[in-house]
Amino acid sequence: MVVVIKKGTNEDQLQNLKEWLRSFGVEIHESKGEYETILGLIGDTSHIDTDLLSSLSIIDSVTRISEPFKAANRKFHPDDTVIEIAGHKIGGGNFQYIAGPCSVESEEQINFIAREVKKAGAAFLRGGAFKPRTSPYAFQGMRGEGMKLLEEAKKQTGMPIVTEIMDISHLDLFENVDVIQVGARNMQNFELLKELGHTDKPILLKRGLAATMQELLMSAEYIMAGGNNKVMLCERGIRTFETYTRNTMDISAIALLKEKTHLPIIADPSHAAGFSRLVKPLALAATAAGADGIMIEVHNDPAHALCDGPQALTPEQFKDVVEDCNAIRNILNK
Repeated sequence: MVVVIKKGTNEDQLQNLKEWLRSFGVEIHESKGEYETILGLIGDTSHIDTDLLSSLSIIDSVTRISEPFKAANRKFHPDDTVIEIAGHKIGGGNFQYIAGPCSVESEEQINFIAREVKKAGAAFLRGGAFKPRTSPYAFQGMRGEGMKLLEEAKKQTGMPIVTEIMDISHLDLFENVDVIQVGARNMQNFELLKELGHTDKPILLKRGLAATMQELLMSAEYIMAGGNNKVMLCERGIRTFETYTRNTMDISAIALLKEKTHLPIIADPSHAAGFSRLVKPLALAATAAGADGIMIEVHNDPAHALCDGPQALTPEQFKDVVEDCNAIRNILNK
């Protein structure tokens, strides 16, 4: 349920209303804008008389929300959420690039790529230390040693780091990580999501391989229900009947999620395409559709990458993508 408070309501009146509403056992998510205050009631609101509530002098309107996601719902929070990470803002018109290798392979590799992508315009360094792979025989990442190399690259370049968590037991290793990524395979690992809800770290939540948009939003709800509202959603392509690409990039999801939620939306064209030659057009399309950021895999030697080499760009190619995406954004912002 969404309750819109009339402009000019004093703080005592508002507090009295909130205490009364809490007596029904609901939680209240308060959003204060320039012209109005919105109370989002989360929980069982069936016992609250909407007619009685609407009749109160400080109430402008009352609306019941049919969608199962509440905290992530734009109706509860009309303004875009802006997440600030190490001085970089994402959301609400703030656009960022996240770039780096699929997996950390060596100190020389991650430091070189970090310097190059920062020079090209990336604000965040991505890199996998723990790698979920379809085959148990494939490279699984450098794990703890990879985390140390990411932290060293962060020290050398000043770039905040984004890396994927696979298990709750690894959480202590993420103390110096700026953004914790939840991969597509873990999107519905609800115990992990609940634990991340108790942290204060920004979370990059990837859409599952066959997840609907509502399922993605409900996974975000798990994190937000724990008290962590620093959630970014990532469209990384979904599995369809198409075999010419690794996944199918759902561009419509970016525009539709913008209607449904206030959370920032990041696009990952690398995993959607599966081929480096398709990354640029998909990145341009995602930018035009309204994404708040682009995450791209960049490798200094894609042909010899230990993980996902065919979809990785060289630093030079990444720079070209950044320039063209910036051109698209300049057109949109005119």
